[in-house]
Amino acid sequence: MKLKPGVFFHYLELDSTYSLLTVRSANILLQYFRLLDVHNKNTLNDVQFYHFLRHVSDLKKREIMLIFEMLDRNASGEIGFNEFYMLVCILLANQNHMEKEFISRHACAMFSLIDVDGSGAISPAEFQAISFLFNMKGEDLNKIFHEFDVSGDKMLSYTEFKLFALECIDMQEDTAKKTPTLLNRFLTVCKGAFC
Repeated sequence: MKLKPGVFFHYLELDSTYSLLTVRSANILLQYFRLLDVHNKNTLNDVQFYHFLRHVSDLKKREIMLIFEMLDRNASGEIGFNEFYMLVCILLANQNHMEKEFISRHACAMFSLIDVDGSGAISPAEFQAISFLFNMKGEDLNKIFHEFDVSGDKMLSYTEFKLFALECIDMQEDTAKKTPTLLNRFLTVCKGAFC
């Protein structure tokens, strides 16, 4: 899932510590939501939501409607600003390659979002259905699911999902340590030039 080039979401800032929008960006997003809300109901219906996501992302119709169903927990046919805000945070986390950090920081919200049927556990089908949200591939997802299904019941409880979320942040930190920063590369080059 990627944002299309040229959409204004590229200018919104996602705080790296909390994986949430900065106050300035949240205010801009609220104004944008109000512009989309042509019926003045403080909600977006499925048609508005579909056209919004088609305009800003590369998602297909099936994926957009799945996201709408996930966000519309009370089956009212509309989503409010809170759900819209969460979706934009997920989009920006993907854009900034902070998917794992986002999952870790917001494990409870992500668990309830993924658990579409409200059973209190995530099935393999539910886990597979959201793979596009976090740019995960099918075989990677199956491996992750079975690795964290500690109880072996072919369902992820919240505790097992939380373990997955904590592992995500550890993997993110390991990747960051392995990838030298621009400053470290510069210092290495300078050290080699003067020694």
